Amino acid sequence: MRGNRKKSVQTALAGMIAVSLLLTACSSGSGGSTATTAPSAAGETVKAKSDLKPYELTVAYYKIGNNKDLQEVQDAVNKLTKEKINATVKFVPIDPAAYQQQVNLMLASNENLDLLVTLTALGYGTQAAKGQLVPLEDLLKKYGQDIAKVVTPEIQKATMASGKLYGIPSVRDWAADYGILMRKDIVDKYKIDLSKIKTFDDLDAVFKVVKDNEPNMAAIVPEGGGTSYIASLAPGFMDPLNDDNGVLPDHDNNLKVVNWFESKQYSDLLKMVRRWYLDGYIPKDIATNKIRPEDLVKAGKAFSFTVHMKPGYETKEAILTGTPMVAARIIPPVTSTSSIANVMFSIAKNSKDPERAMMFLNLLYSDKELINLIDYGIEGKHYVKKGDLIAFPNGVDTQNATYSPNHGWEWGNQFLSYIWETDPVSLWKDQADFNKSSKKSKALGFSFSVDPVKTEVAAVQSVKDQFKIGLETGTLDPDKNLPEFIGKMKASGMDKIIAEKQKQLDEWAKTNK
Repeated sequence: MRGNRKKSVQTALAGMIAVSLLLTACSSGSGGSTATTAPSAAGETVKAKSDLKPYELTVAYYKIGNNKDLQEVQDAVNKLTKEKINATVKFVPIDPAAYQQQVNLMLASNENLDLLVTLTALGYGTQAAKGQLVPLEDLLKKYGQDIAKVVTPEIQKATMASGKLYGIPSVRDWAADYGILMRKDIVDKYKIDLSKIKTFDDLDAVFKVVKDNEPNMAAIVPEGGGTSYIASLAPGFMDPLNDDNGVLPDHDNNLKVVNWFESKQYSDLLKMVRRWYLDGYIPKDIATNKIRPEDLVKAGKAFSFTVHMKPGYETKEAILTGTPMVAARIIPPVTSTSSIANVMFSIAKNSKDPERAMMFLNLLYSDKELINLIDYGIEGKHYVKKGDLIAFPNGVDTQNATYSPNHGWEWGNQFLSYIWETDPVSLWKDQADFNKSSKKSKALGFSFSVDPVKTEVAAVQSVKDQFKIGLETGTLDPDKNLPEFIGKMKASGMDKIIAEKQKQLDEWAKTNK
């Protein structure tokens, strides 16, 4: 989640009912901290635990996998947090397809909400601009000393919005490589040679084999339960500069911002997806998809899905799909501001105790016991140790697991997590090396402030909502619809947005040399 983590949101009646239930569940809470303070050895101001009043933190996050035993895990978490910061935690897991809508409703209605997972692709910049998130600089200095050790100032810059820090990224795969993930049993069955897959166009021959021999199985579906085959791959071709209203092709382009939707790369990708759709490799109803690709693979309804990846990704997804997976890695790893700000934790303006929220965040980046409890559940029940690695207990597998071990990427410092038995012991070192060796965007650290053009951004977004899903699932013909899409975006102010982004990028480049 990575991730990515970064999808289109449907507004179904069932989602509205779920919102109502969530808001009801979040109606409890205690008073804020009114503690006295004392200077730490480093000079920061910290609170003595004895001065902290009891407080319940409400934490909204991306729900991944089975959460049947969440209450048991939450109870165990609360034993730790009550001892360390005199707080308990109320977890609010939200399905990815409804996440943006439900979180925005919680923020707008001023319901109890202290911490939430934020994503650049799901309105982080807008939430910050609306004043729905708390600026974190002062809180970080006072109560986030352990965060600062692993999320350096250079990385923090990548998550700023309107010049202020509103989100702390999880320590994870800050770089990503891009391609597709496939069922290994099907690859083996039809002797598909992965070494021949060098470009996305090389996938046509693979998909034809699957369609001809497995007619009830979609050849390819989008990442993350989304409705775009391009959204998860595009950052491999360009730096979206927080959003994709003006991008840097090849993560450089001498810092010249261009219109991604007018580029030959975007046009070629649309034509590819349209070809896949017409050839029957893409499900005809994909434009209304709400089902995660892992669930489609598990049900035997999909062979592959688009992905942005990291070391060990195949193992992680094999746990979710219940079957071994193999990857075709087509675009080498790159790091951009957006890939760092993919997944963050923010403090909601709704919070009655932002200081306590930062204290809990600090634990997520420093307390190994807490991280592994949230990531994997209860030792002995949800996982067992096998030397330096962990595994499911006897009799437990992906099909009957009652707590999913696959959301560590969104919780603080993932490098504190135990390593699964199918991964190498060196996994986190491999990930750190992967991050370090990746191609870095020339604009790494630049964050675009939408404030000067927020009216135009909203108008352009309305046009995107009209065209993007159809174009990026292949259901609309790009030859007919792409020119209209571009024209309507321009009429809504896209050129003004790009000019403003170029202005800000030039100023950033001058300041940062």
